[in-house]
Amino acid sequence: MFSSCHHTSQDRIIPFEGIENARELGGLVMQDGRSIRWGQLVRSGNLALASDQDVAILKERFHLSNVYDFRFDAEVAGAPDREMDGVLNTHLSTLPQALVDGFTAGRSDTTQFKVSGFMERLAEYAFNPKAQEMGRQLYPAIVMDPTSQQRYGAFLRGVLEAEGGVLWHCSQGKDRCGWGAAFVLAALGASRETIVEDFDLSNVSYAAQVEALSKKVIEMGGGENEIAFIRAMVGVSTENFQNTLDLIDAKYGSLEAYLEIALGFSAQEQAALKNKLLE
Repeated sequence: MFSSCHHTSQDRIIPFEGIENARELGGLVMQDGRSIRWGQLVRSGNLALASDQDVAILKERFHLSNVYDFRFDAEVAGAPDREMDGVLNTHLSTLPQALVDGFTAGRSDTTQFKVSGFMERLAEYAFNPKAQEMGRQLYPAIVMDPTSQQRYGAFLRGVLEAEGGVLWHCSQGKDRCGWGAAFVLAALGASRETIVEDFDLSNVSYAAQVEALSKKVIEMGGGENEIAFIRAMVGVSTENFQNTLDLIDAKYGSLEAYLEIALGFSAQEQAALKNKLLE
């Protein structure tokens, strides 16, 4: 389908009709020189608006057997994934419960978790120092939370045991989904550079929205902190991501060791995943 010798990151982006920020991990070259097989691993935004054509691509090109949904309950209720025959959808919320409680406090209406409404409120949140700090602490909170760790471990075992292709997502396919991709790539032996590059690609998907909201925030009198918040919330903060990788290295020694110690995904399982997915 694609030459693994001359692929670009653009080859991996999948232009679905109703699924945002979708790309596969096929073609990425690992540190041992092997590359990830095409048509096996997909990361994306939620599947609520997946079209018939999107489903056909997932079934025919990826032989999809498993979906992992990292959203919390209210997000799933607000925009449930489209069901696909023969595909097992597993719900594993990977946002720490304290943050979920913060997002949902005093709100019973799940429709607010549809992304459009959330975007409109972000310009106001950008000026709140507490919100800015929460944005900076989001990634450390996710990777150090014991429940999130257990669920990401279950996800990695699911990827290893899947009979067909695997897709994982959160709401916009960038933060919780991005960490899932980072863990898969680490287990497969990717360099830090490759892991960061894949994570940062979400900024390409959401560039127009980031620019529009940043402009709005500047018009409201916002400065660098406010714009950084918008970049982190609408796109991804690659700086926060790298700082959190440093935190993992400092505490566990390496990302691979973190997979083993914190996520319970053993060196043997990591080796088995490489055998399954690399060529």
